[in-house]
Amino acid sequence: GKKFKTRSGETVKLVDLLMEALSRARADVEARLAAEGRQEPEDFVREVARAVGIGAVKYADLAMNRQSNYRFSYDKMLSLTGNTAPYMLYAYARIRGIQRRATEKLPASPTATAAHAPHFTLGAPAELNLARHLLRLGPTVAEVERDLLPSKLCEYIFELAGKFNQFYEACPVLGAETEELRASRLALCELTAAVLALNLRLLGIEPLERI
Repeated sequence: GKKFKTRSGETVKLVDLLMEALSRARADVEARLAAEGRQEPEDFVREVARAVGIGAVKYADLAMNRQSNYRFSYDKMLSLTGNTAPYMLYAYARIRGIQRRATEKLPASPTATAAHAPHFTLGAPAELNLARHLLRLGPTVAEVERDLLPSKLCEYIFELAGKFNQFYEACPVLGAETEELRASRLALCELTAAVLALNLRLLGIEPLERI
């Protein structure tokens, strides 16, 4: 491909690109915390801003087909919606939050951890869709290796995050009708988090437990 340039035609240095992404990511984190009335230590803000900012640049590059050119946009790259690193990082952190609430609410229950689920109970369409997509991990990684197109991995986890959101909206997890069903849905949450984390790390992005 071609060199990355501004609209004026000037070539942008990688270090400048990363510093600008870090600056914008930090501003976004601080604005979100202020809007939520949350106070977090400086280490937390710095860690989140770095993970989101650097991750956004990596993901924006890898998510595009390497055989074609694309228009770079900070706003699109750092968006919390769409096929972006921030969206994936928030999706992972959201699931980890569900798991933490399960542990707090059900500290003495074996269903608080998905490892104790005896089997999956997949009755709702959203559960089945999520489970089927999780099973596509192996073939997807094989395609990426064969075609040398990491963009396929990005497409896979983008679809995974969307299917998890549909599952979570349609299927109560902690409020499931039975203990068996709750264990099954917690297991789906745990598997989804594990697959998201694995794929983010394959892309060189470290997932965050909390954002």
